[in-house]
Amino acid sequence: MKFTRYLLGAAAIAAAGEYAIARYFFRRTMIRSNAKNERTMKMSGTDWNVYIPTIRTRREWMEQQPQEEVFITSRDGLKLHGTFYPRQNTKKVAICFHGYTSDGASDYASLGKFYLEHDFQVLLVDERAHGKSEGTYIGFGCLDRYDAKAWIDYVIGRVGSDCQILLQGISMGAATVLMTTGLALPPQVKAAVSDCAFTSAYYVFKSVLKTMYHLPAFPLMNLADIMNRRRAGYGLNECNAVNEVAKSATPTLFIHGDRDTFVPCSMVYELYDACTAPKELLVIHDASHAESYYKDTAAYENAVNKFINQYFQGGEI
Repeated sequence: MKFTRYLLGAAAIAAAGEYAIARYFFRRTMIRSNAKNERTMKMSGTDWNVYIPTIRTRREWMEQQPQEEVFITSRDGLKLHGTFYPRQNTKKVAICFHGYTSDGASDYASLGKFYLEHDFQVLLVDERAHGKSEGTYIGFGCLDRYDAKAWIDYVIGRVGSDCQILLQGISMGAATVLMTTGLALPPQVKAAVSDCAFTSAYYVFKSVLKTMYHLPAFPLMNLADIMNRRRAGYGLNECNAVNEVAKSATPTLFIHGDRDTFVPCSMVYELYDACTAPKELLVIHDASHAESYYKDTAAYENAVNKFINQYFQGGEI
């Protein structure tokens, strides 16, 4: 009897410990105020110091361009922020979605400049619970895909029904873009570019627990999933980009770095293989997480040029 009580007590202590770890994990990763960009950048494994001078110069260029802060309301009542860069005499618009704990201006200093210089108007979105957008809980694409659909509707209303839209995303923003392509989209959405997307929050966290913390996914991820459903309103694998691209009709260019340890490069092959829409794949050698554009700018831009020119009218970019 004493031994049984001891076992039950030990099990209760272990369960309490697992619950405490899961709660800590949930609060640190899913709640806006606790999710820190400095920690994310460190975990990503990319040495951004090499690129800071280039990024700073291009961000200063972006700041000098005509721009307008714009706002929409999400379907659950959040005020969402974006920065719109208009261009005359073009109906092409790139809607850009940033990565986890970042914001539109930070992630798109370079690619924003690239699209503006190549006859695109640009909308840099702050995803929910990021930047100047409202929200307590981070959506990891599952919630953000509906926000993306609202931004698409905003662009059509602003630019006109004859506009041509490109969806571009980096990391969590790329997962958002891929999950969005699984929705019924208007014909104005012509193509998508996904740069280092994950399949779902569940599987990217599972990978992080294994590679960085040497912890098993069970039962931590199961407990965190329950917490997220109760607090944030969605399951961590409720929307899996693999399933969404299987429903997609949007031509998609998949890009990933083969040294990405934060979002494993294996995920891009899962996504590419599952995609039923017209598709292309670019894997950049020796690039870490979100580093592909800077590691091989020429290959990245050439791939984007070639891909987009197949689906956009009005001359080559």
